[in-house]
Amino acid sequence: MHLHLDNNRQGPGSDETTLAALSLSCIDTDSPLKVADIGCGTGAQTLALAKKLKGEIVAVDMFGEFLCKLEERMKGEQLTADVRTLQCSMDNLPFSDGELDMIWSEGAVYNIGFRNGVTMWRRFLKPGGILAVSEITWTTGERPEELDAFWRGEYPETDTASAKIKVLEDAGYRVLAHFILPENCWTDNYYVPLLKSHARFLEKYGSDKTAHDIVALDMQEAEFYNRYKGYYSYGFYIAEKI
Repeated sequence: MHLHLDNNRQGPGSDETTLAALSLSCIDTDSPLKVADIGCGTGAQTLALAKKLKGEIVAVDMFGEFLCKLEERMKGEQLTADVRTLQCSMDNLPFSDGELDMIWSEGAVYNIGFRNGVTMWRRFLKPGGILAVSEITWTTGERPEELDAFWRGEYPETDTASAKIKVLEDAGYRVLAHFILPENCWTDNYYVPLLKSHARFLEKYGSDKTAHDIVALDMQEAEFYNRYKGYYSYGFYIAEKI
């Protein structure tokens, strides 16, 4: 949490891809909506949505420090939706059945697993409600063994877009659209600022072996992306509850 606290994003993404997913959802942005942004981090996508939507966005994260940072970032912004922060785990959400018009989650559902998350969250959506979620995705049917072993070790649910779409369909959604995040979402918006933050992080936590392990894993992950970016990215999936 401390490593990522001062970065704009805690995972790959961009305002452009957030707004592209919103457009593909075909949701009525002129109507007041109830939206949950689950695993919001410091809220880059929350703010992008709050400038386009009306109604209420509940920004959910388990780290209160991330939510405090989001509240700071909201000051002075011209928002058309109200943003309320909620500290809780994404597998213990307090929403009522059918309460939400939209669930948003960028690069976060892996914490509880894609299948588990989209299945668990479905009940909170109204009939016809929208789920928009980004998830690490293979972009080819085959890949180097070294890369495959790395990501299956980090996240065993890493799979192709067709497999992710089937999970959504089996969970009771109709997939409206999906697209693959471009390279700048990983490099300029995530790895470059993340790697720059390592020096400051180690100044504070350099006596802790875990801190060094985290930094080493980040560097390995960034190196793998540079070498193998043709084989994977994040997929953004936009689906409707049926």
